[in-house]
Amino acid sequence: MWWPWTIFVLLLAILVYNYWIAKNSSNDEADIMLNKTYSYIIVGAGSAGSVLANRLSEDLGSSVLIIEAGGSEDENDMMNIPFMAGALQATKHDWAFRTMPQKHACFNMKGKKCTWPRGRVLGGSSSINYMHNTRGSRHDFDGWATEGAEGWSYKDILPYFIKSEDMQIPSLRNSPYHGIGGPLTVSDAKATPLSEIYRRGMQEMGYQVVDCNGEKQIGFCPGQETVKKAERWSTAKAFLRPAMTRPNLHVASNSYVTKILMKDKRAVGVSMIRNNVKHTITAEKEVIISAGAINTPQILMLSGIGPKEHLESLKIPLVANLPVGENLEDHINVHMSFRDNTCSAFSPSPMSFWKYNTFKSGPLGKTHAEGSAFLNDKDSVLPFAQLLFYSVTGFPSMDENFLNTLNLDPEVLERMYEASKNSSVKPGGTFVILCTLLHPKSRGKIRLKSIDPFDPPLIDPNYFDHPDDIKVLLKGIKQLLKLANTTAFRSVGASPWDPYDEYFYPLCKDFPYESDEYWICRVKYNLLAMYHTTSTCRMGAANDKTAVVDPQLRVRGVSNLRIVDASVMRHIPSGNTNAPTIMIAEKAADMIRGIDSVKHIREKTDHL
Repeated sequence: MWWPWTIFVLLLAILVYNYWIAKNSSNDEADIMLNKTYSYIIVGAGSAGSVLANRLSEDLGSSVLIIEAGGSEDENDMMNIPFMAGALQATKHDWAFRTMPQKHACFNMKGKKCTWPRGRVLGGSSSINYMHNTRGSRHDFDGWATEGAEGWSYKDILPYFIKSEDMQIPSLRNSPYHGIGGPLTVSDAKATPLSEIYRRGMQEMGYQVVDCNGEKQIGFCPGQETVKKAERWSTAKAFLRPAMTRPNLHVASNSYVTKILMKDKRAVGVSMIRNNVKHTITAEKEVIISAGAINTPQILMLSGIGPKEHLESLKIPLVANLPVGENLEDHINVHMSFRDNTCSAFSPSPMSFWKYNTFKSGPLGKTHAEGSAFLNDKDSVLPFAQLLFYSVTGFPSMDENFLNTLNLDPEVLERMYEASKNSSVKPGGTFVILCTLLHPKSRGKIRLKSIDPFDPPLIDPNYFDHPDDIKVLLKGIKQLLKLANTTAFRSVGASPWDPYDEYFYPLCKDFPYESDEYWICRVKYNLLAMYHTTSTCRMGAANDKTAVVDPQLRVRGVSNLRIVDASVMRHIPSGNTNAPTIMIAEKAADMIRGIDSVKHIREKTDHL
């Protein structure tokens, strides 16, 4: 059987060649000579920062510097491959944060600390995420406006979603809710025959098939993914790269901002480390922090903007006493595997890599997140849970290196390996569904570990601190078990019984499988974060003591300083957070420039 080795050697040669081409054809942003002063300084080249850099540099009369702690997205060939998102965790492109030990969750993790990957690379987390494109519910944004975030209602923000988008799904290209010709490509996530099983199962339960980014969110939503021609389409590729030829935009990668420079409560620039040398860069107009919901609070607090008592305890001079790092919200989920007698779910092989690298085709060019279902109570317009359908084989067959990135307890890992051995001799395959709690009542916080800017911050999501959270997640799990018992799911051998239950959750075996006690136990041992951190610098009205920024995203009590990223979200939206973060940056760019770039779109959407 010589041919598998031949394929492997050929695959390796292709990967090495592609890496060499990428390395030698891309500009090294770290070598760019920087000016001493720019009109705008953007800290963080992630989902929001890359959009801002593009839009602000459209004005050739303004100079823009965007600073990124990580390197180029072209340094790792795996970053382009949609299916390989998991392989990017715990690499140099990931901040690889760990939470504080949790009291009510993460029991299967070392030290009860959950992993929190965040992108440390051009494109930020859009360069390492799973590319599932959802905007949230229109009622999320109307709720923001009702609570004092004036100008952020669904009617206000819909045109900015449309502006960004280049919709490639034929059935949605003529929808008034979608855009054509924008920088961000959105394509059909259908990858396997299982997508029809998911649809039929949800219809059996009485749910409609919907475009969850359109008129209605509740129901089964076929997957939409930020993938273009079988490649990840991050904000680095969609927004930043096309703008980097402009003479008024400089990109400083591998550059670490340590502090915002202040003068008389006015942001005047930043201090950063680049090539092991300290640099001071000043801003004529604004400093804009787009470092994400974890790093943005850290930078602010290091600069004297944050809770007074916390900063005083570290002897950091106070500039503004604001609730920075408070009100942290995150989505959490529990996953479940299902039998699949058709073996339709994907598991990578040397042949699939060869096909992708040779022809840019095949299953590696899809995320395999084939759909979502948004569940609600009859008396609520907002969904309480999201089911995310992944047509990939279950955890036991996953790569050992990927499992190690999850910070799992050694005993849990050993059980997974045991499950893998036993499952390999059983016929059929598996697929995975995640059940996500969309609107947690628990609130976490971020604090500084020390005054050293290179120390990671202290992250406490405080999962399940509010007792309602686990009750609501249980409602979602029961709906998932009901789905597993539909005719559609039974037709492929699926059932409410998780085939790996006996291996993964022995500490829960004292409780009946379908009882609340069993699932409460399992959730605490099997919780996974969705890495959708928001609201740590939330927006609000002038009299809102919980707000860090006003509805124009200006930091309260400090001039020339704005925050543009997921940290300003009033609350976490009903779905994945990448698309809403891009929308925030699009709207912020208009506010900063004092223009209305979506007037022509708004004229068509005001009635929606």
